[in-house]
Amino acid sequence: MTFRLFEGKDHASIYHKYRLTPPEEVKNIILQYVDKKKGRPHVLAVDLGCGTGQNSQVLAPHFQEVVGIDISECQLAVARAVPGYPNITYRKGTAEDLPFPDGSVDLLTAASAAHWFDQSRFLTEDCGERLNHIFQEVRQILLPYTSSPVAAANGKLEELYSAIPFPDKERIECIQVNSSVSVRNLVGFIESWSMFQVYKVRDPQAAEDLLLTTQKRFLEEMGVTSPDTEIKHHLEYFCVLASKPQ
Repeated sequence: MTFRLFEGKDHASIYHKYRLTPPEEVKNIILQYVDKKKGRPHVLAVDLGCGTGQNSQVLAPHFQEVVGIDISECQLAVARAVPGYPNITYRKGTAEDLPFPDGSVDLLTAASAAHWFDQSRFLTEDCGERLNHIFQEVRQILLPYTSSPVAAANGKLEELYSAIPFPDKERIECIQVNSSVSVRNLVGFIESWSMFQVYKVRDPQAAEDLLLTTQKRFLEEMGVTSPDTEIKHHLEYFCVLASKPQ
């Protein structure tokens, strides 16, 4: 659950006036850690539970971009009103539902805020790349069973687009959509693939084992037991549009 205890305007004003700014000693330890683990340049820092922005302001000179996230719009309003660095932006949101692609954040901080997080949900965010790796492994196993029409679709129907005889046509690519899907439904999605069905005809037991193993790996990686647990899912769509001359 998300705790909502810092949302009043008066509380936000008091919070900004009296909350302590993280000291230089702590800041230096964090920056040295980032240097050791990633090196420079420092591109993006995300400050969770940013409140009125004290920690975000501390990070701003050391990163190209800082994004402060908080559940309280009143806290964010105070943060936005404070003169400061142009590379800071503030967004309403929660630590458990972050809108950043895997691998895009150099530093994730929580100054006096981590104890409010739903730990099981928050920590599953860190396994996104490994979950994607499992998904891609399954695709590689099934790749030899791909039919030529599916291969054409995977190529974004370029041949179909070229073959359309109408001059009024267009292709729209890179339509990015973020959603969520349960582990159970994601495994069911894999089962719906035509290449999985071909694989199943060739070796029914291996196909069944692949589904069971994939679900088990997803759950173990996320540290959960329920197949109804949801995974953040990033999809990229494309459209081929054409209009017949009148």
